[in-house]
Formats: sequence, structure tokens, C-alpha cells
Amino acid sequence: MDIRNLKGSIVALITPFHADGSVNFEKLRELVEWHVASGTDAILTLGTTGESSTMTHEEDDAVLRAVIEAAAGRVPVIAGTGSNSTATMLEKSRKAQDLGAGGLLLITPYYNKGNAEGIYRHFAAVADAVDLPCILYNVPGRTGCAISVENVERLAKHPNICGIKEASGSMSYAMEIAHCVGPDFALWSGNDDITLPLLSIGGSGVISVWANVMPRECHDLVMDYLEGRREQAAAAAVKYLPLMNGLFMEVNPIPVKTALNLMGRDVGPFRLPLCEMAPANEARLRALLEEAGLLG
Repeated sequence: MDIRNLKGSIVALITPFHADGSVNFEKLRELVEWHVASGTDAILTLGTTGESSTMTHEEDDAVLRAVIEAAAGRVPVIAGTGSNSTATMLEKSRKAQDLGAGGLLLITPYYNKGNAEGIYRHFAAVADAVDLPCILYNVPGRTGCAISVENVERLAKHPNICGIKEASGSMSYAMEIAHCVGPDFALWSGNDDITLPLLSIGGSGVISVWANVMPRECHDLVMDYLEGRREQAAAAAVKYLPLMNGLFMEVNPIPVKTALNLMGRDVGPFRLPLCEMAPANEARLRALLEEAGLLG
């Protein structure tokens, strides 16, 4: 399923593990079913929230295949295929295309970074080589490098680049790239707490961590805004802001995976270097889940 005209809530899906650290494919399929039934508009797998950085390429392929099969054409599936090696990102992107992904999420080259021209070529190399719509991923807090406004302007003109996941948290930056938004280039919030402001400058929705625990509410918030029920959307954004922020009280995806376990979803442990939450933070998270009505 093509993602070029997509609007709404894209869940940045967690990857469930068994106690021994292996991927829990049964639980993964169960989560996909829950999201489809709850109105999630698309599924992003193998992103930051999916712990892909601690998974092998073979595991990545198996997870993507399982998500595509479980989605069964009902919602688009986007594959996170980013790497700080352009050659590796290209290899992973071609494989995701072969497996049937509906789009790709491409991250900046973390750690080795690159200058502005190198970052441009990093994205263009993949976009030139695949026949899938690609979403740029700007998250300088994790990668140590950002996509310059000039590079967004250049890359937005590429026929295979259909948007950007803007996760810098900077509304100033979002405003500077908003003029690029149009029928062929979408702006996606990468931070749940500023989804509403990004929608107000032409955003198409959110690639969401919060949607892992409240998929229906996340979808409704975005669609309420886009369909003109803006006071209702604003009320929901304010109501659920404490939980949205609470899901980042420790490094993502530790809190959201912990939240799902507290909710009885049994998504299992983490892979090192991620580990269980500090007890005091877990208690705070539990209180936020109770406040949101998510604990029985």
C-alpha cells in the first residue's frame, strides 16, 4: 500500500521479545491486529522504538515480513531501513522493497555524521535506487546531526521522497521547512507532544510512540484536527500530554514497553544496553497510566 497520500497516526511499533530475548512473533501479530482494529493508519516497524539497533539483519527481515503478513493490506507498513552506512541503508532498503514494504523511513548518518553535501547524497542514493516512497527522519538529539533546511528543500523535490519525520522538537525548524509541504511532500510530527502545532502548519499526522498504548486516541486526535474538530483535538492533546511526556522520562522505548507490560500486553524485556526502568520512574509511569484509564 502506497503512503504518498497518507494522513493520520502511524504507530512507531515496539518489537516484543520472549524472556530469552528472541522475537515474539505471535505477540507481534497480536499487536498489529490491535492497531488495525483501533484505527491506526499505518505501521512503522524497525524504527528506534522497535529496537532495530540491537537486531540482526535477518531478524529485521523476519519482523518486517511478519508485520506485512499480519497487516494483510489493511494498512500500509513502513520499514525503518536507516543506517549510518549509506551502503547498508541501500541494501536494507532494497530488501524491504522486495519484502513488500509500502514505504521507507531513512535516518541521518548518526555517529560519523557527514557534512551537508554528504547527508544529501546519503538520502539521494537510496531514493534514486528504490521504487518506494521515502520519509526522511530528522532526529538530531539521537544522531548528532540534522537535515539542514537547504537539504530538505533539495530532497523534497525528489520524486521518491514523500515527506519528513520531524523529531528535533524545534517548532522554529518546523516553520522553516513548512514551505516545502505540498501534495508530494508531507510533514510528520516525530514528537507526540507537538503533533497539534505541526498539524497547524500543514502536517499530515504523527509517527507516534504514544500510539503504542493509546492507538484509537492518537488516530482520533489527528483526524479530529484535520476534519475540523479542532477544539476536540486540542482538548485531547492537553489531556494526554502528561502521559505523552511520561513515555520519555527514560530513553525510548523503555517507558513505552514498560507501559505495555503494565497494561497486560506482555511484550517482554529489552535488549542491552536498554534495561528495566528505575523503580521510582516506573511508579510515576504507573500513576500516569492509571490517570489515563489504562490500568484495570
